[in-house]
Amino acid sequence: MDTLAATAPTGVTTALSRLYFLRFAFAAVWAALLFTTADSLGPVSVTLLVVYPLFDVACAVADVRSARADGGPVRGLYANIALSTLTGVGLAVAAASGIPAVLRVWGAWAVTAGIVQLVVGALRRRLGGQWAMIASGAISTLAGASFFAQAGKDGASLSNLAGYAFLGGVFFLVSALRLKRAARDPR
Repeated sequence: MDTLAATAPTGVTTALSRLYFLRFAFAAVWAALLFTTADSLGPVSVTLLVVYPLFDVACAVADVRSARADGGPVRGLYANIALSTLTGVGLAVAAASGIPAVLRVWGAWAVTAGIVQLVVGALRRRLGGQWAMIASGAISTLAGASFFAQAGKDGASLSNLAGYAFLGGVFFLVSALRLKRAARDPR
């Protein structure tokens, strides 16, 4: 339940809601673009793969600013910044080795970032709209393990990454809508 949203400052809730809407839009466009290039590692797919975690870094930096203004938790966000930065570099390197290597790097990132997202969402419960972030973190952890397993199979493809990103975007959209409602109606 998001009944504790009334204790969150409206400015922080609004800023987080906007950030989550942006993350949804980015994930939807990114997933569509990756899906069209998912069968091979070419310049477009490699660029998309590297850009995704770097966009995550930019969003986490914006999120840190908002969280600091509220006195909220930032350690998890700093961990996310470090993980996503390393993942961007790791994906650039892994792309030279093929799709299985990319899936392993992405899988490791999904597991670790999912755990961080789950923890940050739990710590932010009072803001409202965080149940979707908690669920997304848990699903990300499981999906990461499946990407790692998929890397060892014949015919590995990047198409599941597109689906993963889109689903993550949907969770951001749900949270954004819940936060927007909480800011408007802080019972």
